[in-house]
Amino acid sequence: MLRLTVKTTAMFLGLSLIVLFFFGACSTHRPINQLEFGVWAAEKDLWEEAIFRWKKVLLSDPNSVAAHNNLAVAYEKIGLWEEARKEYEIALKLAPQNSWVKANYKSFQANLESAEKAKKEKKEELKKKNDKKL
Repeated sequence: MLRLTVKTTAMFLGLSLIVLFFFGACSTHRPINQLEFGVWAAEKDLWEEAIFRWKKVLLSDPNSVAAHNNLAVAYEKIGLWEEARKEYEIALKLAPQNSWVKANYKSFQANLESAEKAKKEKKEELKKKNDKKL
């Protein structure tokens, strides 16, 4: 009777491992660290989650260029321009020759300029509408 139980248990464990391996191999890629988890979240447009993850990276590694750069991109995506600028500047200070950071910062500057221009135009348009009413 004990042999049957051991044999049955062994078969059950073997089948379980096969099932786990199969489903594990078929599952989507899962992030293995906070930095990668943030990238995964950003790819899914989960910017608050991405920010949370990259801030966690900075708690353990305040000089992580990737975390500062990624935070800057995330802040830019949600319209927190000053926070984005600060993170880009930190990343550039840590790695002034990093081509990714430089390219992202250049794009940020163009996006910020466009956003400020649009904001100014909208303000002027509202002023004109208000002036017509008077």
